Amino acid sequence: MSLEGTVAIVTGAGAGLGRAEALALAAAGADVVVNDVDPAAAAVVEEIERIGTKAVLVTGDVGERATADALLATALERFGALHIVVNNAGVLRDRMLFSMSDEEWDLVVRVHLRGHFLLSRNAAAHWRQRSKQRGRPVHGRIVNSTSEAFLLGSVGQPNYAAAKGGIAALTVSSARALRRYGVTVNAICPRARTAMTAEVFGPPPTDGPDPLSPDQVAPFVAYLASPAAGSISGQVFVVHSGVVALLAPPTVERRFDATGDLWTAADLDAQVGAFFADRDPERTFASTDVLDLP
Repeated sequence: MSLEGTVAIVTGAGAGLGRAEALALAAAGADVVVNDVDPAAAAVVEEIERIGTKAVLVTGDVGERATADALLATALERFGALHIVVNNAGVLRDRMLFSMSDEEWDLVVRVHLRGHFLLSRNAAAHWRQRSKQRGRPVHGRIVNSTSEAFLLGSVGQPNYAAAKGGIAALTVSSARALRRYGVTVNAICPRARTAMTAEVFGPPPTDGPDPLSPDQVAPFVAYLASPAAGSISGQVFVVHSGVVALLAPPTVERRFDATGDLWTAADLDAQVGAFFADRDPERTFASTDVLDLP
């Protein structure tokens, strides 16, 4: 499970979950390219170097192609390789659907979904080329950050929920495409107390350890990045408070078949409409079971 000799990129690593993930990777032996929009993230570079591995800061918006290019180039030029990508950077612009502006939608989808795509695409192209040159699989790991918001259809977060749903789909697609090259791709739904979730989880407890500390999530990210997790790919996990919950894909609840060669309105109403006539309106595609996790 050692990451000695590996190189990682962690986006949004200036604070909160990204910082904890970067430090966990460094503690396992990885050199880290730290990314954030805030130059103050240089403090995380100093923390990593005190651990005993190397680090460098690349500031920039992950939704911009130039930032993704700079992150890959820095990893290769400064450390000579890239093995791990942790896509963590994100923003919130919460608002009800009917009140959301174009800019609030575009910003959240761009930073989250486009940001994941740009860096993952660059890393995937690099690993594919390396695998073909060497004639064997490489050690490549992508850990994406999605959220239970996409499972719940969070009211007031249509932009965030849509972006996180897209990241889950991107994760599965990427995992299937990169399997032959030795690359694994997984996603986590972290429950962690950060600046983004302060209003959701409130202040930390004043007595004892915080069960929602980002430090509760970071070890699992470091594990997924390790050689030991080479058989885990295309999965989505809920992670928090000492809990790792593997999510299952959707299942078919009910099948409806036309009674004739083609559906008629009456037939649809008799079968589909009748099925939903007395159904609880809260029972939708939303996966509220995740809320039952302690």
